[in-house]
Parts: sequence; structure tokens; C-alpha cells
Amino acid sequence: MLECAVRWAVPMDEPPMRALLDDGERDRYDRFMRAEDKARFVTGRFLARTALAEATGRPPEGIRFTTDCPHCGAAHGKPRLPGSGLDFSLSHSGDRVVLVLAEGAEVGVDVERESDRDIDRLAEMVLNAAERAALAAMADRRRGFHAYWSRKEALLKATGHGLAAPMTAIHVSAPDDPPEVIAWNDDAAVSPVRLADLTPGPGYAASAAVLTGRPLKITETPLG
Repeated sequence: MLECAVRWAVPMDEPPMRALLDDGERDRYDRFMRAEDKARFVTGRFLARTALAEATGRPPEGIRFTTDCPHCGAAHGKPRLPGSGLDFSLSHSGDRVVLVLAEGAEVGVDVERESDRDIDRLAEMVLNAAERAALAAMADRRRGFHAYWSRKEALLKATGHGLAAPMTAIHVSAPDDPPEVIAWNDDAAVSPVRLADLTPGPGYAASAAVLTGRPLKITETPLG
């Protein structure tokens, strides 16, 4: 059994949270134009530092991350804690920020606020033919699309590929079925993978992906 800790937060931007940012993070924070983007960013880094501090016994102000991409070496990868077997992933959307933390396996997480975006157009970019057919049969297509999207996005964040790998090559189970990767027909494919749907609250979809064959034990700390 692989334990995964999930923490939820509402975006905030308080001086004690900003005080934990390193110089590079402060520069990135300053480049955000909108207050809500600043709040989501600083909340994510605060969640990561406080969770890692609890897990490692280090002071949160002493935790520093690397962001090297595992595929090209550039500094656009997900944040990691050097010298640790702990892996974590962050995501935010709307008024939700989420962190997933596990030891001994790569993790990814994604949360999506459901919106009235052009689902048919986006489905062509995100879903394969079988998934589009399943989505067309759903009564709540908006919920279904965002469930599909969050599962695939979480997987690509776990592998570190992000949008560099095509989502249409990934076939995941239908939104009302237990989450799993049915097939992945691309050079980026990895196996084994475990998927889990999370509980972000009404109007949101969220999923975690873990590169392991072990069963998952998900412990969620809900919004305060």
C-alpha cells in the first residue's frame, strides 16, 4: 500500500507565506499581474513547504526546490525536493489549490474548475474517439469532460511530460467508472500507473496519478 497525502487550500496571500519564498520564487511572484494568480502561486509553495517540513522534520524556511525538467534539463519542470525520496505535485484552479505528497513514487495532481468552455472543440484535443463517444452519452457532459481532463493532466504531470505529450494518445476509463489507464499509445507511455479521483467539492474535478503498481491509500485534508 502506497500512502498519498492530499491537502486542499483556498488561495491566500499573506506576508508569512511570502516570507518563505526564495529569490527565484519571489521574482516569479512579482511577474504575476493578477492578485488571484499571486495568491494561487504563493499558496501552492506554502502548502508544499509546510507539508514537506512535517514529513522531513526540516524547518519550512530551509526547504528549497529544484525545477529541472527530467526530459530536457531546462528549469521548467515541477518543483522537487533534492536529496529526498518524497515527491509532490501542485495544481490550482479557481479557488482551489491542491498538493499531493508521496514517498517512493512519482506523483501528479490536477484540479479543474468546471466551466462553460467549448467542450466539443476541446474534446477533439483531449479525448480519443472512444472517450468522445462515452462523453456524448453522458447527461452531464461538462462534468464528464473535466473528469477526463483532470485524470489525463495528473498523469502527464506525474511523468513530467505536461503538454509535450498528446492527451489523445491516453485512454482512461469513463468518468463514472473507477479511474484507470486503459491504454497509452505513445512513446511517452509509462507503466504501471495508479489513478485516483479526489474530492475538491461541487463544480470542480480533480485527480491524482502515481507511477506505481501498488494500491493507493489516499488521505485528504479538506478545505478548512
